[in-house]
Parts: sequence; C-alpha cells; structure tokens
Amino acid sequence: MKANQRDNIALITGASNGIGLELTRKLLAEDWQVVALNRSNFPADDMKIQKAVKSGRLRIYKTEDLADYASLRRVLAEIKDKEPRIDILFNNAGGSFPELSYSKQGRETHYELMTVVPYIILMELKELLTNGLLKTVINTSSSALKFTKEFNIEILERPKTFRKLLGPYATSKLALSLWTQAIAPQLAKEGIKIRSVDPGSNNTLRAGKNSGLPIVVNLLMRLFFSPPTHGANQLYEGAIGEHRNETGVFLLKGKIADLKFKDQAQNVLERMNTIYKHEFLDERA
Repeated sequence: MKANQRDNIALITGASNGIGLELTRKLLAEDWQVVALNRSNFPADDMKIQKAVKSGRLRIYKTEDLADYASLRRVLAEIKDKEPRIDILFNNAGGSFPELSYSKQGRETHYELMTVVPYIILMELKELLTNGLLKTVINTSSSALKFTKEFNIEILERPKTFRKLLGPYATSKLALSLWTQAIAPQLAKEGIKIRSVDPGSNNTLRAGKNSGLPIVVNLLMRLFFSPPTHGANQLYEGAIGEHRNETGVFLLKGKIADLKFKDQAQNVLERMNTIYKHEFLDERA
C-alpha cells in the first residue's frame, strides 16, 4: 500500500523529538497531513517542518503535560473541535525516567503516561478514527517488556521497587501491549484495527536531559543503537506494512510476537476503562 495521498491524516503524540520527529518527517515527505500532540517545540531550524506548519499540513497541539488530565482534556477537546478525522493514531509519547515518581493522579509516572494516557487518547479520539480511511491505532511498545518477572495492577500503579528501564518502564509497556490485545475485538466491531509495535533499539538520547537509563545501556545506545529513523520506519511499517490487516498483535522486529502474562490482559483493560470513566470523564462532567 502506498501512503502518498494528501488526504491521509496521522496523529502522532510525542512528535517533536526522537522517533516521533522522524516519523513526522517521513509522513510529511510522503505527502501525509500530520497532527502533532506535543509538550515541546519542533526544531526551529528544520525548514521542511516549518514549511509544513505554514502550509497547514503539520498542525500542532500543545499540552503542558500529557499525564495531567486537566491539560489532556483541554488539548483533546481542541483536536476534536478542529480536526475532521484521523486515519492513523500513533500513540508514541513516552520516555524512561531516572527515579520513582508519580503523576498528579497519584499513579507511577511511566504507567500513567505510557499505559493509561494512550487508552484515554484512543477513547476520546475514537470518533475521529471511525471517520478516517485507515482506522488504525499503533501503540509504541518495547522489547523491554520481555524482562518483566512479576505483573499485576498494584505493581503497575504503586511499585515497591524501582529499576531503570527494566522496572516500571518495561512493566508499563507490557501493560500497554496487553490492553491493546484485549481491546482489539471490541474495536473491530467499529472497523478499527489496533497493534502495539516495538520500534527497536534507537539512540534517542537528548543533550541536557537525564535519560533514565542504566549507565551501560546509555553507553551502548551512544555507540551501537540505530538512529531514530529506524524506529520511525518500524512504526510506519507496523501501521501500513504486511501486518496492516492484523489486530491486537504485538510486532517485534516486524514479526508477530507472543506476550507474557496474557491472563492479565482483560484485567488491565478493565482498569483502563475504570480510570477513564471514573476519573477522566467524571472530572470533566
């Protein structure tokens, strides 16, 4: 399938840095329209990005913090008011943090940002997806999930211990892939396909920012990891490549891979739905 039609619209969270930035560049080069949901600004010296902004092919929606529900409600309402549809939703925003911390809602930050928030965004923008042509959701996951040794909701929300990368980060990515799997049959009834994709090993280090990675991983990343264009290509292929008709699957190195703790998938989905209905929607009412 060739994605070269100007009518195609992709929404990317975390579009201004790393993999999200390279995915934005790739889609714009293929004549897509891109809706960017960011906390930070795009590079001011990227003339192609700035030209796309001026032409309206790149439309930017800013939020102070995706994991702050008040800010998230505001920006999602703005998107729903201004955008006609979404063909592909890339739930890509995330990151690894250097120490244990909690969101304004009182849940561990990795979990809030990379497990709960993508569900809220999906639910809030589902109508725009049903209006779209491709009706596809891609959740950025990670191969780090395979290192998860213990898994339940309590560990996700308030972990007793913290390990960089292989602790809450890995567990949150596993939870994301689990609810992706669990929700797929429900979304299929509305014509929406959803997949979680590992973008591979990418050097996404940023100057002046604590990566939250173990020292050895930090060093390996600088020396051996691929540039973020690799991750962007993995997400792109996960969206419109050979598995475009699959739903609920986890793609690892371009292949469908199994998930650990699959017996917990429905529990995670139910917890996502409870948070969405009783915290996000109730506060809005």
